[in-house]
Amino acid sequence: MLVLGRSHIEALLDMDALIDALGPAMADLTAGSASAPDRVAATVPERQGFVAAMPGYVPSAGALASKLVSLFPHNAGSPLPTHQAVIVVFDPATGEPVAFLDGTAITSARTAACSALSARLLARADSTTLAVLGTGVQARSHAGAICRVRPIRQIRIAGRDPAKAAALAGELSSVLDADVRSVPTYAEALDGADIAAATTHALEPVIRRSWLSPGVHVISVGFNPDGREVDDATVAEALVCVETRQAALAPFPAGSNDLLMPMRDGVITAGHVHAELGELVSGSKPGRTAPDQITLYKSVGVAVQDAVAAALVVAAAREKSVGEEIALG
Repeated sequence: MLVLGRSHIEALLDMDALIDALGPAMADLTAGSASAPDRVAATVPERQGFVAAMPGYVPSAGALASKLVSLFPHNAGSPLPTHQAVIVVFDPATGEPVAFLDGTAITSARTAACSALSARLLARADSTTLAVLGTGVQARSHAGAICRVRPIRQIRIAGRDPAKAAALAGELSSVLDADVRSVPTYAEALDGADIAAATTHALEPVIRRSWLSPGVHVISVGFNPDGREVDDATVAEALVCVETRQAALAPFPAGSNDLLMPMRDGVITAGHVHAELGELVSGSKPGRTAPDQITLYKSVGVAVQDAVAAALVVAAAREKSVGEEIALG
């Protein structure tokens, strides 16, 4: 079995290749040829945490893998990330486990890559201003990924801790060809933004309709079992797209409070979800239909994303003879 750590994954995973590979994978998932059952989780109530299992199979990518991921929201603000994971990759022909990977870096990359895919499909082609809400791992990865699919010239970062927002802005300024600055409030970050990426553990919405400009593409990837990132008015007005309806509208721990709460309160129905990403990729559903239309991609994370990313990493590692081989038997 090939063992790959976080530094290996960060060096081997090509973000452009991953964004490109996720399009067919999401289309496969919508078409039913890929398999990604709803995640199941063991909860740790005293820490508001859980450990979830996420198996996925993408035949077109030759990818079969399962992720074990923990979400411990109280890690926010500490040296430990809120999401930590490992991934086991299997041979799709024999079921043999062939690789064991750090899943934390892959989770960060595949989430941002699928958000970038949503921006490619839904954001205006002339989008130049990006608001990033949050200051953690996902904030960093989203800024980099979205700059690969749209001509971003300015990035505004806002978070609960102004010092962390300033530090992230400084870090990103050195690696991205954009004017990156921190701002004091979410509202200021969102003012005039063409794309908004919410990557928080917010209890109360950080995306509010009154803060948004016409034509913005909103990305929401954050999760808090007791809260939400996007307010009712934004959800109600936006063209809403998801990875799959089944995952986004499933009960905890799979679904999204951002959609389930307004459904519970009668603000929207399940039919308000316009499309899955796979339907946009295949062309069976239209994307944006007007420049001033607000679009919303709500991500909950699905296992085919991990499987595809892991398969790309393992292929690159084999090609470059990277990693450590261990014998299980």
